[in-house]
Amino acid sequence: MSEITAKAVMELRKKTGAGMMECKNALTEAGGNEDQAIEHLRKRGLASAKKKEGRVASEGAVGSYIHMGGKVGVLVEVNCETDFVARGDEFQQLVKDVAMHIAAAEPRFVSRDEVPADAVEKEREIAWAQAKNDPKNATKPDQVIDKIVEGRIGKYFEEAVLLDQPFVKDPAKTVGELVTEKIAKTGERITIRRFSRFKMGEGIEKRAEDFGGEVASLIGQN
Repeated sequence: MSEITAKAVMELRKKTGAGMMECKNALTEAGGNEDQAIEHLRKRGLASAKKKEGRVASEGAVGSYIHMGGKVGVLVEVNCETDFVARGDEFQQLVKDVAMHIAAAEPRFVSRDEVPADAVEKEREIAWAQAKNDPKNATKPDQVIDKIVEGRIGKYFEEAVLLDQPFVKDPAKTVGELVTEKIAKTGERITIRRFSRFKMGEGIEKRAEDFGGEVASLIGQN
């Protein structure tokens, strides 16, 4: 069986709109044959998601999730095309799952498009410096270092971007792939528009009490 390359997976994803893991699995099953892989995806209903990208998703639901005794809370807006789908069990479960995932995984952005370019560039600079300063990479050419850096940038996206994160209930797929599956099942375009994650006390500078010093100060005043 021929090796399944990242380029082949990306090409199949562009043509079908299916998720990265779905494309890789389809190519593996098809022995690397793209046409057969597309057929596999079509049979599963995953190859049609791309066609729905241009359609307007103005319905949907705002879901919530409260975790850890009220210490963490999430609000998320997930959109679809019709109120009929929005009220369906499939869509409602997706909204709940996404809200729960956000509570657990702490993403900062919905998609890669939302990540500021300067933040990505900063991560790339840090990754390059780390790779060059690693003794194991001392004799490696810059082309190899570039690949190491891109791998670390991919890891950054996986940690920071909701759609790139492994889904907490099934890490074999990403949240983006989960959404693609629901698109195939509902027949409508589905998008995660925005979210807010709240953690009790986050951003508040807690006072460090120095009781010994406070008592000494009181004694000195008497």
